[in-house]
Amino acid sequence: MSLKGFQFSVVEAAIKKPGRKDLALIWSEVPATAVAVFTTNAVKAAPVLLSMERITCGQAQALVVNSGNANACTGSQGMVDARETTRLLAEGLGVDEQLVQVCSTGVIGVPLPMDRLRAALPALVEGRGAATLDTLAAAIMTTDTFPKTAVRQGSANGSSYTVAGTAKGAGMIMPNMATMLAFVLTDAAVEPGLLNRLFRAAVDRSFNAITIDGDTSTNDTCLLMANGAAGNQQITGDTPEAIAFAALLDEVLLDLAKQIVKDGEGATKFVEIRLTGAVNDADAKRAALAVANSSLVKTAFFGQDANWGRIFAAVGYSGAQVDPDRLALWFDDVCMAKAGIFAGADAEARGTAVLRQKELCVTVDLGLGAGQATVYTSDLSHDYVSINADYRT
Repeated sequence: MSLKGFQFSVVEAAIKKPGRKDLALIWSEVPATAVAVFTTNAVKAAPVLLSMERITCGQAQALVVNSGNANACTGSQGMVDARETTRLLAEGLGVDEQLVQVCSTGVIGVPLPMDRLRAALPALVEGRGAATLDTLAAAIMTTDTFPKTAVRQGSANGSSYTVAGTAKGAGMIMPNMATMLAFVLTDAAVEPGLLNRLFRAAVDRSFNAITIDGDTSTNDTCLLMANGAAGNQQITGDTPEAIAFAALLDEVLLDLAKQIVKDGEGATKFVEIRLTGAVNDADAKRAALAVANSSLVKTAFFGQDANWGRIFAAVGYSGAQVDPDRLALWFDDVCMAKAGIFAGADAEARGTAVLRQKELCVTVDLGLGAGQATVYTSDLSHDYVSINADYRT
């Protein structure tokens, strides 16, 4: 990967338990243009509140992130600890503390073990450049079963650039920003206003279009840093270069979002929910999310039960405008119902075969207009209950 001007470092701080790297650093050699979105949960972790405060300056040069402890619901001490972490890191790096972003993920309600974190920070600073995007991705995992990264290459005005990202998340995944951590980096020079606009649109089409369990976390953060180290002429709006950059950014974020869904806690299936024929896009998204979040629908996916009636029921209570006599439904290319009526036993058999696949698409047509939306979800298995019942122990 030829991402210029960024360095990574990971160390073991034994934040939750010894034996794994759990403290990571992203370092830009120069201050980078930075934009971010955060959880809409009213209960926000201390690092989220601090990062929200600092992102308003529009720049960042370093990000420190720990796994194993969310530093959420930790009272005033949580903010004291988040600030101390960034202060110590800023001193070690020789940068303004306001340019240091901080993220945490893990168990809620437990104070950060600051003695261990303080002891680990010098090695984190010294280790810049020793880690890769892959080792960084592994260090920020909690219940994830694999590290999540995505990289794309592009060019602008004769200069090559890279868009790269990593994300963590497997449970507590639901739009409202999207419950996870995601860090996207580019060495392209992009006009700040354009970067912010493209980033937010890409988040809506990716991290805000996934759901595993309908739970919105206290720590959601998605941060994008652009440091301009590729040396390209700055990408500005309404240009072919801007269109190309937007496409790569969309690809990276959607790739990461889909990886999160595929790694959903206990998930055995990846399901794309397409909602068409709504009166508008907002109604389509509303109905699609109702289907994607329905426990009855998700357990039917797990059981390979072609129970299309549960899907119509979810659409019906979603709040979207619905005419039952116009509803139609497909599992991949198998029509299960049309004009609100079951398509018959042959469709049942063919639809059940589709549900045996690891990946499938469910299309619901409301038959009312041009509104459409796509969201991504997983099934709900016995293992999801087991994982979350034992999470803290």
